[in-house]
Amino acid sequence: MSKILLIANPKSGVKSNKSILGLVINEFERNSIEFTLNFTEHSGHAINIVKNFNFSEYSTVCAVGGDGTLNEVLNGMLTRSDQRKVPIGLIPGGTGNSFMKTMDLLDPFEAILKIINNEPRTVDVMKAKGSDGVYFSLNLVGWGMATDISIVAEKLRILGGQRYNIASVIEIIRNKKRPARLIIDDVETTNDFCFIIACNTKYVGKGMKMAPGAIIDDGLIDLIVVKKNSRSTLLSVFPKLFDGGHVSHPACEYLKCKTFSIKPEQNEPLNIDGEIIGFAPVDVELIENGIDLLV
Repeated sequence: MSKILLIANPKSGVKSNKSILGLVINEFERNSIEFTLNFTEHSGHAINIVKNFNFSEYSTVCAVGGDGTLNEVLNGMLTRSDQRKVPIGLIPGGTGNSFMKTMDLLDPFEAILKIINNEPRTVDVMKAKGSDGVYFSLNLVGWGMATDISIVAEKLRILGGQRYNIASVIEIIRNKKRPARLIIDDVETTNDFCFIIACNTKYVGKGMKMAPGAIIDDGLIDLIVVKKNSRSTLLSVFPKLFDGGHVSHPACEYLKCKTFSIKPEQNEPLNIDGEIIGFAPVDVELIENGIDLLV
């Protein structure tokens, strides 16, 4: 194996992140793996690092962080002017780590071994063309109440892990209207929606089993659609998101598709891989075999 570009987000996840990075460095040195370490300094920094890095002597890029860090590395790789792609590895160090939970690789040491063994797996990628630009996703593209919950939860960080539950209750009580056109594989419907979430992985957020049938290399997007309902109905749906029980709830539609579009009456924020990025209207397509991962 030639050199590895190692990217670490010092602000991602829990305080143990520094010890995880130390474990990575120790294992790389123990296995005589050459690497160059870059720390991200601000949001979007990993995109710029990967997008502009000279990979001529490097075979892999490895990130220590969470879903957001992985998303930035992915977007940097897929927007390079030379179109060069090298395999991406991830050592979980974020708060949600939903991608690595789907891969059953939440143990940092096991994730490191995957990178050292250097056996890439080719997976699908979602490409979202929003009103303000193009974004790539490995995990989820969400719109509606689920995105609004993330926005509210960010303002409640002082409440720790409970902030998502509290934000969910706040948004369910608000239960605002979200009229939009939804186009799935060229079939169009118009309705008032609660939320629409497209998944490439089983898990999203902090352990929500949003798409139990999702497979990262099956050539399909798993789409969860919940139309506007009463507050009591929504309160009965949300607890089921953690074990996948929502897919059998009458308020929920669970579909598989190649493409979809969301056309709301006005520009509204998107949740892409757990980060509030971009705006709908949005057109999403699946890029089969879009990237190689060391997972």
